[in-house]
Amino acid sequence: MDNMILGRYIPGDSIIHRLDPRSKLLAMFLLIVISFWANNPITNLILFVVTGIFVSLSGVPLSFFIKGLRSMFFLIAFTTIFQLFFISGGQVLWEIGFIKITSHGVEQAGVIFCRFVLIIFFSTLLTLTTMPLSLATAVESLLSPLKRFKVPVHEIGLMLSMSLRFVPTLMDDTIRIMNAQKARGVDFGEGSIIQKVKAMIPILIPLFATSLKRADSLATAMEARGYQGGVGRSQYRQLSWMRKDSIALILISLLGILLFILKS
Repeated sequence: MDNMILGRYIPGDSIIHRLDPRSKLLAMFLLIVISFWANNPITNLILFVVTGIFVSLSGVPLSFFIKGLRSMFFLIAFTTIFQLFFISGGQVLWEIGFIKITSHGVEQAGVIFCRFVLIIFFSTLLTLTTMPLSLATAVESLLSPLKRFKVPVHEIGLMLSMSLRFVPTLMDDTIRIMNAQKARGVDFGEGSIIQKVKAMIPILIPLFATSLKRADSLATAMEARGYQGGVGRSQYRQLSWMRKDSIALILISLLGILLFILKS
């Protein structure tokens, strides 16, 4: 639970912190698309160097990004191992029975591993340097053209802000429930997989009950304060697109063109 960084914001005054949330959100999506063009050692090296520069400019300790990788360790390991053992082609490096490792499988496993790491770093950089409410406001602003098609843009932004706001709260509730169950003699680390799954039931039921109770209290509080949707509502924090936001997107677009040219 300590490795969960979703919804956490690290206050700071770095150049990354000062960027408009809309530009950071667009930049993250661009970088994720660009990461799929990095399919050889040169392009991956360039992208890792650029990512290191972004991390350094943000002023956020590298340990937070490592925590983000730890929370996704099993998914990264499973996908990498799957590519390593089940992708054929190229020279056979190791073989036992029907399982074999080929040079093409090693290359694909390396590319997938780098891609996962880069995407996690990009998303972590966005959430750690942008307040959840500002991020929700940015989503609402970017989706505002969809209002013409009757898309509930304000409600989407509201749901996003609430989700990000209560992720750390849910984590705290989970830790508190686990500690209470451990005090009653429940052991979450022993037994078979089925027994471990059954041991999670005493956590999930109180967690769902607490979440539903908190959601009901939140809905009552919003109704008591006269909330009626996004019609006629103003924003306390006004977003301001500046020259540095445009420059950042232009530089990332140039990076994408470079990697597109250098990709295999």
